[in-house]
Amino acid sequence: MKALIVLLLLPATIYASERPIVTQPRQTSGDKVVQPSWQDTLTVTVGNEDADLVGNDQRVIQAAVDYVARFGGGTVHIKAGTYRLRNAVYLQTGVNLEGEGDKTVLIKEASVTTPLKVDSDWYDQEITLQEGDGFRVGDGVCLRATDEKTGRRTVLKRTLTARSGNRFKLDKPLRENLWQMHDATCSTLFPLLSGDFIDDVSIRNLTLDGNRANNMELDGNYAGCIFLQDCNRIHISGVTARNYEGDGISWQISHDVTVENCLVENNKNLALHPGSGSQRPVIRDNTLRGCDIGVFFCWGVKYGLAEGNRIEANRVGISVGHRDTDNLIVGNTIRDSKLNGLLFRPERGPSFAGHRNRVERNKFADNAPSGGFVIDIQGATQDIRVQDNTFLDSRAGASAHSVRIGPETSNIGISGSVLTGVLPAVAADAIAK
Repeated sequence: MKALIVLLLLPATIYASERPIVTQPRQTSGDKVVQPSWQDTLTVTVGNEDADLVGNDQRVIQAAVDYVARFGGGTVHIKAGTYRLRNAVYLQTGVNLEGEGDKTVLIKEASVTTPLKVDSDWYDQEITLQEGDGFRVGDGVCLRATDEKTGRRTVLKRTLTARSGNRFKLDKPLRENLWQMHDATCSTLFPLLSGDFIDDVSIRNLTLDGNRANNMELDGNYAGCIFLQDCNRIHISGVTARNYEGDGISWQISHDVTVENCLVENNKNLALHPGSGSQRPVIRDNTLRGCDIGVFFCWGVKYGLAEGNRIEANRVGISVGHRDTDNLIVGNTIRDSKLNGLLFRPERGPSFAGHRNRVERNKFADNAPSGGFVIDIQGATQDIRVQDNTFLDSRAGASAHSVRIGPETSNIGISGSVLTGVLPAVAADAIAK
């Protein structure tokens, strides 16, 4: 026994060498990390005419995605045209989606909502609607209910797969109760592009239109022009995501997501929503405008980069909060924000706040109302560096402070600020006096 104890106390062996770099990659069964760079890969074209697959709605795009996925991946090229969606296009691992920019437009059809006519229990895989007009087999739907006693909300996304009158079969069982006493409803609401538990996908050069004027709201925890859940290594570039009655692009518990050179505008809620638990997002060189918040770091978003973005005419430019730590916000232009250019949310105390974030070399122009704060650091936020930023205000009579340092914050470092028409940083206790 004594000898065993001595062995357990010995220091671990330390190796200085690293494994050799792969210089001649081969396609090896099961290896998805190191692969050759093939000159030509499987590509299927989709178009309103003159394409491998011809059509004008989500079904033809989905057929192409599923076909390419069947053979291990490749690209679906969506040719110029307008495609009207009654359900999401469900992305698959290794299948890239590309269009022809503003010439390839995917638009959501108008939503329809009706109450449920018959209660459905958690083990059911069907619903009966009060009014079935406007619903078709193949439609994507959102089922919602609210327990009036507890306030608990149920939100489920499903597809209608069979029908008898107003009675519809669902693609998946409910696993939740949908009762009339909880105001259960069914709406034709869904993301335009949806990725669930997928990896290694690029989405390029598409125009996605949520048809906001003709749709009800579905928030970014469930939808958006693009919605990702539990995904890895997704690259979104050259995409326009506009007019969604919810978020523009939302990703939840999804890691190493890159969004660059995109235009995200006129969405009701958040332009970009790096969602709960998402690690290492890269948000670069986008234009984000006319939404409620430009970039919303949700819960536990860490080691992210927001660089070179133009964020304008939103209520809040960037919002950081619940355990969003160790992020870098650098070189952005944030202007015309109605409330704050950058907000650190108050949260529930020191262990919940967004610590160790750096705010460097950004330009803040014409943000916040008179008497407000361009950067508002609230709650028990700690270890924030605000360095070498430019603050200017060209509005007549405007007098916002560059930074407010909240009363419970600590170790907030501000240096190198250039102020034109903006008041210096101020501590909350000084404002109170």
